[in-house]
Amino acid sequence: MTYQMRTDPATEYGRRLEQKRASEGRCDSLHRTIGNTRLILCILAGVLAWLSFGSARISPWWLAAPLAAFLALVLWHGRVLRGLERARRSIRFYDAGLARLENRWEGSGEPGDRFDDPAHPYARDLDLFGKGSLFELLSSARTLAGEETLASWLKTPAEAGEVCSRQEAVAELRGMLDLREDLAVAGEDVRSGLRTAPLLAWGGAPAPRLPARLRVAVTLSGANALAALAFWVAAGRHEWFLAAVLAEVVLAYALRRRIRPAADAIGGACRGLKLLALVLGRMERETFRSRRLRGIQSALERDGKPPSRLIARLGSLAELLESRSNALFAPVAFILMWEAHFVFWIEDWRRKYGGAVAGWLEATGEFEALSSLASYAFEHPADPFPELAGPAPRFEGRELGHPLLPEDRCVRNDVTLDDTLRVLVVSGSNMSGKSTLLRTVGINAVLALAGAPVRARSLVLSPLVVGASIRITDSLREGASRFYAEITRLEQLVSLSGGQAPLLFLLDELLHGTNSHDRRIGAEAIVRALLGRGAAGLISTHDLALAHIADSLAPRAANVHFEDRIENGRMVFDYRLRPGTVQKSNALELMRSIGLDV
Repeated sequence: MTYQMRTDPATEYGRRLEQKRASEGRCDSLHRTIGNTRLILCILAGVLAWLSFGSARISPWWLAAPLAAFLALVLWHGRVLRGLERARRSIRFYDAGLARLENRWEGSGEPGDRFDDPAHPYARDLDLFGKGSLFELLSSARTLAGEETLASWLKTPAEAGEVCSRQEAVAELRGMLDLREDLAVAGEDVRSGLRTAPLLAWGGAPAPRLPARLRVAVTLSGANALAALAFWVAAGRHEWFLAAVLAEVVLAYALRRRIRPAADAIGGACRGLKLLALVLGRMERETFRSRRLRGIQSALERDGKPPSRLIARLGSLAELLESRSNALFAPVAFILMWEAHFVFWIEDWRRKYGGAVAGWLEATGEFEALSSLASYAFEHPADPFPELAGPAPRFEGRELGHPLLPEDRCVRNDVTLDDTLRVLVVSGSNMSGKSTLLRTVGINAVLALAGAPVRARSLVLSPLVVGASIRITDSLREGASRFYAEITRLEQLVSLSGGQAPLLFLLDELLHGTNSHDRRIGAEAIVRALLGRGAAGLISTHDLALAHIADSLAPRAANVHFEDRIENGRMVFDYRLRPGTVQKSNALELMRSIGLDV
């Protein structure tokens, strides 16, 4: 799948950034002018008030003009401040885009640490989460649902049909920069408020049916107290009001077991709904061509009503319910039976629309995940979408590069695995590029099977399950050695290789923690077992004894290697993959280069 850019991403980001900075300047200047004008009007109103009430020189009606002008300026000032904040958010959005293009992005985005799982078969090995990770590079999601969906896509390779569907949607969203900007600047101040799990649990739980007589009692009690308060103010008699308040105390005590738990559940579930409503509203206004995006839109509607309005109404009800906690408003809220009324109304909302909450969150998460991949695709116009092949194991990459490396430091190599050649044994000296090659193959497979473009000239692959043993460490807490941790991971990969999709295994310094004799026998047995279960992949080693595995498994296995050389006492690497086995080691040269007498 190809895509033609009218201009390069850096130029487009730079152009828009200048526009937003100019808009910020205009709004800031207007903000200062309006603020100064409001101050002048306040002074003028004070002078007129003194002239009218203090010295009776003019009519009090003269105050109407500055007060009316002040109120108009307040409304105008609010619009200007919102425009100023939007311009500043847009500036941050394009600054972040340029930072990614200029390789200044590490540590500036959401790292997704909470999605890291040491037991996952490749997440840590391929740097999916954490500072400087693939997730940080990709994610532009505004909601936790979007982050969770993107993380799930990276951790779970999709089937061929699903990948193609995502590719089509990403290709369409790729050029919709205005849409992505609108999503990025919407409700930034409430981003962290929405919690997916409590909202899902609350929406999916059955709403309690409170008897109609309770609603009538609450309504009449509040109306009675309000009328009694009015009578007290008008007639100066407070007995009726005191009796009404006492009746409310009794009613509130009787309802506490029904109302208070419901109010607490609502408060925990309905925080941050403003952001969800804004994201949904922006999705609803767009017109899409791809089947995937149209399907997301159609799944949102409920009884012909846009979900953004329904969510916004729920958010407003929840905010009004929360206002009962305000110290100044609490007495009024008690008199009006505020908490009970809003609990009734919110539970009515849950009975009508609670079952749709899960679908709305799923659609929002999916849309934001697609938008994140589209942003990456826009910023890397030379990266193609991969082609999905048949069921036999296949990974054919031309000029593969690692997406987390700057382009000027990224050395690209060709890697081919298929039903005939199933294993590449990568040998080479320390620091020559073996581990990076394995990570490059793995992370491009993850991108491809998530529906994203890949860092390559071209990539053809079959649906695959990815498994890696690259970043394996011992565990002091669990009392496990590195060798035990590695063989535990290998057992996990052997189990994965028995599934419907072939396993793509990436084994770095296989069985590094044991002696050379056991290592060679064990490594060959493991590779044979994986091949026997339909897997394909790469193993790396600096132990030339393991390079003989390829000879015993030929033609299903082949040796490839990286080279190095000494120039002026320094190790020099070109990181180019070559056929055959490496013929020398650099360990002694490295020790001598730092002054060790060996």
